[in-house]
Amino acid sequence: MIGLYLAPVLIVYIFVVVSPIFAAIYYSTFKWPGGRIMTPIGLQNYVDLLKDSVFWGVFKNNIYLTIFCLIGQIGLAFLFACLLNVRGMRLKGFHRTVAYFPVTLSAIVVGFVWFAIYHYNYGILNFLLTKIGKTDLIKVWLQDIKVIMAVVSVPLVWQYIGLYLVIILSAMTSISPEVFEMAEIDGAGGFRKAIFITLPLIRGTLITCVMLCIAGNMRAFEHIFAMTRGGPGYSSSVMALYAYNISFNQMNMGYGTSLSVGILIISMTLVAVSRVTLTWLSRKGEV
Repeated sequence: MIGLYLAPVLIVYIFVVVSPIFAAIYYSTFKWPGGRIMTPIGLQNYVDLLKDSVFWGVFKNNIYLTIFCLIGQIGLAFLFACLLNVRGMRLKGFHRTVAYFPVTLSAIVVGFVWFAIYHYNYGILNFLLTKIGKTDLIKVWLQDIKVIMAVVSVPLVWQYIGLYLVIILSAMTSISPEVFEMAEIDGAGGFRKAIFITLPLIRGTLITCVMLCIAGNMRAFEHIFAMTRGGPGYSSSVMALYAYNISFNQMNMGYGTSLSVGILIISMTLVAVSRVTLTWLSRKGEV
């Protein structure tokens, strides 16, 4: 009986999620410029992928982006959640709403907004630097390969802090206030309570946040596409954007599909490894 209720959802899931994965694996075994002409080449696309220095270069960009966002999104979200969880804090609902609002925006819209902020001539960033007399810091932000990855990472941090703030704050509110009261009696300050009480008690939630952050940033695309298209060169390109360019700009659908399968495998591997590692560290800390 339960199977009958689950069947419609399971069918939709297989059609929307599972079948496209197998279709991608199938198409990745062809040399396919698009259209009806498809030449079987076996695993040659995957051999080319392993030898593709550009792909591994943009993979490094993905790793940088992920680490930057782990620190920025979850780190800042935890800090803000601690501040909002202070007893007597007013307008908590308002602050949560304001912080979460960027999450509701389209990623493309966010990318264009930050493109305007970074613009050399009329961007607000260079305007503010001029007003405070720091003209030596003014630069073409989206063309400087030394800082480009940090520059394109900031909008992702800004947009998704609110998501992790809500998740972490909900976990914090489940902690009994008596725990903090006893810590205060023993002389623990805000920093000690956050590190030695809050962190251990919401460890499971933080692990979930890390998993979501890694999975989300390994498929980052829209923000960078709107700001730089991956340039200059491949300095700000990521795996999803590289696969898009190969598939639709160079019309190499077969190789582009193999890149997508490779991204899926790499992302799942990183998520699994990080989950096992964090779980092990968590259990070790409890001993």
